[in-house]
Amino acid sequence: MHRVILRAALALLLAGCAAPGPGPGSRDPGAMIASAALFDPARFAGPWHVVADFPAPGASGCGITREDWRLTAPGRFAVSGAACGPRGRTGFAGTAAVVGPGRIDLSAGNTRPDLGGEPLWVLWIDADYRVAALGTPSGRFGMMLSREPAARGDLYTAAREVLDFNGYALERLRPR
Repeated sequence: MHRVILRAALALLLAGCAAPGPGPGSRDPGAMIASAALFDPARFAGPWHVVADFPAPGASGCGITREDWRLTAPGRFAVSGAACGPRGRTGFAGTAAVVGPGRIDLSAGNTRPDLGGEPLWVLWIDADYRVAALGTPSGRFGMMLSREPAARGDLYTAAREVLDFNGYALERLRPR
């Protein structure tokens, strides 16, 4: 009987040493995360389509949405588009500023209230700026963007792999 209790206690102790799973967001907070060091704001500017995302609790599906990132000054954007929220599709517009390599602050105005004031990190973008994976370190927000409404298959797969590598729970990723 003592051995059974000892084994159960040892199992509980070892379970406490395991890496944490995804937290309240869609990413494991213990996983490493990195932004794209060679991010070029001028090449990122233009229209994008949200082709997949990690929906917030209660968010309804509203299909592929579009975002427009207009460069207004070096490292600064006017951003507008539509997001999916609990009440369906809602518009947003505001400004954004690059605050570090591949890190964008969208907290000014009504530019993405779903970020909760966190900077948005460009985790990966292909060499030709056709598909991008973006997210927040907390995992509160994450999405995949494509210049076309349907992302090229290999680039979509690469973006998924980058999200996975950065600790995002792919089972929560919702294709649009």
